[in-house]
Amino acid sequence: MAYTVVARYRCAPADETTVRAALLKMREQTRTEPANEAYEVHAVVDEPGGFLLYERYTDRAGFEAHKAAEHFQELIVKMVWPLLTDRSVTFAESM
Repeated sequence: MAYTVVARYRCAPADETTVRAALLKMREQTRTEPANEAYEVHAVVDEPGGFLLYERYTDRAGFEAHKAAEHFQELIVKMVWPLLTDRSVTFAESM
């Protein structure tokens, strides 16, 4: 059963370039993970500093492995999260 993650990130417009670059690098590295089926990064229209992430993994264990990956820790935990002013995440399983 596929495990889907939809994350909405918001940062100050001044940090948008840094966050965008980190998310695009994260996309590149995540797509090489064995359990990753999709990793899409979107800039929210008419919302400077707004991003929407769509991620799909083969199962929840695949997502947990993703969170444990070194690139997740470096790019998301240490670089992106500290710059966010708002963050929400929705988890879903395919039916």
